[in-house]
Amino acid sequence: MFYRCVLAFARFLLLFMFRIKTVGLENVPKSGGVIYAANHKSCYDPIVIAATSKRQLTFMGKKELFKFKPFGYILRSLGAFPVNRGKGDVGAVKTGLTILKQEKVMMIFPEGKRIDRGEVVPAKPGVAMFAIHAKVPVVPIKVEGEYRFMHKLKIIYGKPMYFDEYYGQKLSSEKLQVLSQNILDTIYGLGDK
Repeated sequence: MFYRCVLAFARFLLLFMFRIKTVGLENVPKSGGVIYAANHKSCYDPIVIAATSKRQLTFMGKKELFKFKPFGYILRSLGAFPVNRGKGDVGAVKTGLTILKQEKVMMIFPEGKRIDRGEVVPAKPGVAMFAIHAKVPVVPIKVEGEYRFMHKLKIIYGKPMYFDEYYGQKLSSEKLQVLSQNILDTIYGLGDK
């Protein structure tokens, strides 16, 4: 209920602030666990993607965001859970896998942080690891445009990526990083013609 109320309010605000065009929503599976993997250019990204999605999202947030208890409470109420970035956060991994096995949608930013314009950061291995261990598809999402008042934003949902051939295999972190980089390259290739 809280999620829906906040989302309705966010949609109203976003319509006032930006001109958002959504492409490819038909690519999102209507049921089952799925990972949304998106480029991350702004703190607005999770809100904009949640507002354009037909399915309710959960997402990881850096643990520092949860330190201020009222804000942490709001984030948790919206489906977020903390992750200790840069460390092998086993608790966050278990939470993410549980969410996906409950057939929910989890959003991940493959680079693991917000990226400045022109910055190139390789993907972390986590997105492929989650997809393979939970046996779920990855929907690549690209956010195009600038978060400036009344500027155009385009949210592109790509076709799901499946990793069935790797289910049950023990993959090295290097192989997972290569697969995650493939996902990230697909994200940045969306909309290019």
